[in-house]
Amino acid sequence: MNTTEKRHIVKKKVPVWRRLLSHRLSWPLTALCLLLVTNAAFNPTFLSIEWRGGHLYGSLIDILNRAAPLILVSLGMTLVIAMRGIDVSVGAVVAIAAAVGAWMIGGSLDGETSRFPLPVAIVGALVVAMLCGLWNGLLVAGLGMQPIIATLILMVAGRGIAQLITDGQIITVYYPPFFFLGGGYWLGLPFSLFVVAGILAMMSFALSRTALGVFVQAVGVNPSAARGSGIRARQLVLGAYVFCGFCAGLAGLLISSNVKSADGNNAGLLMELDAILAVTLGGTALTGGRFSLMGTVIGALIIQTLTYAIYSMGVPPEINMVVKAAVVFVVMLLQSPAFRSEVWALVRRPSSVEVAQ
Repeated sequence: MNTTEKRHIVKKKVPVWRRLLSHRLSWPLTALCLLLVTNAAFNPTFLSIEWRGGHLYGSLIDILNRAAPLILVSLGMTLVIAMRGIDVSVGAVVAIAAAVGAWMIGGSLDGETSRFPLPVAIVGALVVAMLCGLWNGLLVAGLGMQPIIATLILMVAGRGIAQLITDGQIITVYYPPFFFLGGGYWLGLPFSLFVVAGILAMMSFALSRTALGVFVQAVGVNPSAARGSGIRARQLVLGAYVFCGFCAGLAGLLISSNVKSADGNNAGLLMELDAILAVTLGGTALTGGRFSLMGTVIGALIIQTLTYAIYSMGVPPEINMVVKAAVVFVVMLLQSPAFRSEVWALVRRPSSVEVAQ
């Protein structure tokens, strides 16, 4: 019997359920399914979707629509974390982009005019968001600052910048064409889902069909070795922060379009924490090198579904963050190979009665 046949026999002896549970997306998917079942148990109409007025309506559609900004921010964060970075300023960048977009659009009470054409306003907001990412990237890749310190600067200052743009007020937008970006429907689905799908498809192609994915993993595993092998690690890190800023800016436009206003103080507040949680729930390693785009999407859906469940079940606001933290803690424990190994060892350990027999 040769080596190949032995490997085949060993592989066949592994139970199917063990192989499924060993997949990196198995536990996030299990957690998401459990949350959906829990919501359905408390709300009989939770899983129902109906076609009304040319659009799909239902709780599931609402969760997907509200999760779109978080998914965008989390996808940008995934690329940064995959290269041993972190960006805690994305919430502030969301507020800045929303403020810039709302200010450039403005709009009179009749809703027929805007300060700048809509495409110019959207591009302007995205450019400002990318400049914020460029600032973070220059501090990290150029000056060698620790990522959490470098991005903490913009996290603190960004709120002030957003409030300066809005003059400390909530800017209300009256221009209907802008509302389509975050609140419109296309082919029966929220348009924000197509925005997310476009970004996800672009990232998936770039990271799986080109050498970029290998370069990102190499920089995440060992930046010094990656530079030694000819990979431009600093340029890659800089580009990751710029792209993260772009994703945060796009999320800011979706949020401001959906609520038809921009609040420099509250827009994107604490979104950086949800984005980091979504990335880690999806199986991306904070130490760099290992990442999963689909895992990030599932992680963001877990957070949004959990938020929906907390509010729909009438959990008091003062303890909803505790419940959210507890659920995330349990999911992260289940994803830990060391924890699962310990539990499995305890389950398989013979009892004292069995040993005596």
